[in-house]
Amino acid sequence: MLHMTRISSIFYFLVLSLFFSCSTQPKADKIFFNAKVWTGDSSRPIVHAIAIKDSLLLYVGDDFKPYESAHSEMIDLHGKLLLPGFIDNHTHFLSGGYQLSNVTLRNVTTREDFINALKQYISSLHDDRWIQGGDWDHEAWGGYLPSKEWIDSISSGHPVFVNRYDGHMALANSIALKLAGVTKTTRNPPGGEIVRDPKTGEPTGILKDEAMNLVGNVIPDPTGKELRDYLERAEKEAFAHGVTEVHDMSSYGGWLDLETYRKAYAQNQLDLRIYSFVPIRTWQKLDSFVKRNGWGNDKLHWGGLKGFVDGSLGSTTAWFYKPYLDAPRSTGLQVTDTNLLRQWIISADSAGLHVATHAIGDRANDWILGVYAEAEKKNGIKDRRFRVEHAQHLTQDAIPQFANQHVIPSMQPYHAIDDGKWAYKRLDSARLKGTYAFKDLLRSKANLTFGSDWTVAPLDPIAGIYAAVTRRTLDGKNPQGWFPDQKISVEDAIRCYTSNNAFAGFQENKIGVLKAGLLADFIVLSGDLLTIAPEKIRELNVELTFVNGIEVYRKTGK
Repeated sequence: MLHMTRISSIFYFLVLSLFFSCSTQPKADKIFFNAKVWTGDSSRPIVHAIAIKDSLLLYVGDDFKPYESAHSEMIDLHGKLLLPGFIDNHTHFLSGGYQLSNVTLRNVTTREDFINALKQYISSLHDDRWIQGGDWDHEAWGGYLPSKEWIDSISSGHPVFVNRYDGHMALANSIALKLAGVTKTTRNPPGGEIVRDPKTGEPTGILKDEAMNLVGNVIPDPTGKELRDYLERAEKEAFAHGVTEVHDMSSYGGWLDLETYRKAYAQNQLDLRIYSFVPIRTWQKLDSFVKRNGWGNDKLHWGGLKGFVDGSLGSTTAWFYKPYLDAPRSTGLQVTDTNLLRQWIISADSAGLHVATHAIGDRANDWILGVYAEAEKKNGIKDRRFRVEHAQHLTQDAIPQFANQHVIPSMQPYHAIDDGKWAYKRLDSARLKGTYAFKDLLRSKANLTFGSDWTVAPLDPIAGIYAAVTRRTLDGKNPQGWFPDQKISVEDAIRCYTSNNAFAGFQENKIGVLKAGLLADFIVLSGDLLTIAPEKIRELNVELTFVNGIEVYRKTGK
């Protein structure tokens, strides 16, 4: 795959060589000293200063004096830990920005709380807008699903469509179902399920996976101004958690998201780095788009495609070989026609596009690894960097295949300490053994990467590192870790959020480590992540975030 970063790298390093070979020693704009700098560079893992010139790291080491001038801004970090900026491998970024100012049901634990939270939010509105977001979890109140009867009486004329936090099922009220034309006689669409009352056959309001589109297709797209507001809020959230780049899997069909980012960039209003993915079914459109517009640049780039094999564990729609323990007649769903998905992947790969595919169940992961092998056999060996998004439940035979096939497991560690509260209801211990197999994947030399799947989980790499290192479930019932043999070290977890992610986005020559000549993306933490007791990792905060050598976040107050 002749990716943008490789085309630009030749010119980029020619410029750098000229820059650093000047007879006059270049002087820094900013020098951060008296720091503990974890570089991610194995040749110099810990140093104590960095110097910045324009958007680049001019120097990383200990002897910064030659780069100092009367005009250099000197910043004493008083021993604080400085790291490369975190990269999040999987977000739904604009919907995250939307959710920050809308109704949240993530923490409700009873039917009554669910209803009251929605009622309170709706009472604050003065129009007839759709109510979306939510991020509820039915496992929090015992595992039974909500229904439209919960919310019809408090909807006040608003259509309501609030999703489970994994994004693979949602609850619609009667108004929303009517607008979508969903009735007792509506058939399940391929790859989806309309949950029905077992006595009457009427829709309960719960729609799973592709059935969600029945309602989603009638919800108006947000305006350009609304999308820009979502982006601004989401960027602030990212910077507050030390995230300097996201790989965005889209919130509004991919193309609307990409256009929002392109407009922001054109107006010099995009501060975060974004790798923007669009749906795999649109691979031909992306192919044409790349031929007209190239691959983007260091701040905003594209060329990635996102597909789906299956659903989620929480919605019992992830695709397994064996049935669920609590749904013995179901092995999950293939949410995309597998013949079509195979055709799209092989064709997109042939066109040189970057393919990432959602797979959660063990059968889904085996299937996608098989298709990736087929694509390589058909299209030849090249630097394609296929990705499996989530790679959540793996057979023991599948684990070494990621490294053997050079496939990137794109995982989200916070899910482990969340799902670990209730996964035993769905799966037997033999299948759970291959769940979030971080250690085994690293041991096999796979390029393991980490992210959040925001808003499914918090946009917070420190929380993700805590999850990967401790595997302590959120209910406190696994203080030594849930399947503790899969715990990894802090440094490995940091690499999964930095250099490994840079590689997964074809940017390993630009970001992900702190080395002279690379872009100056870095963060400063409130404490030493490398030495703090693992159970206290979540107490740490990000104090400073820099992108391109420019401060984009500073923690204020206590």
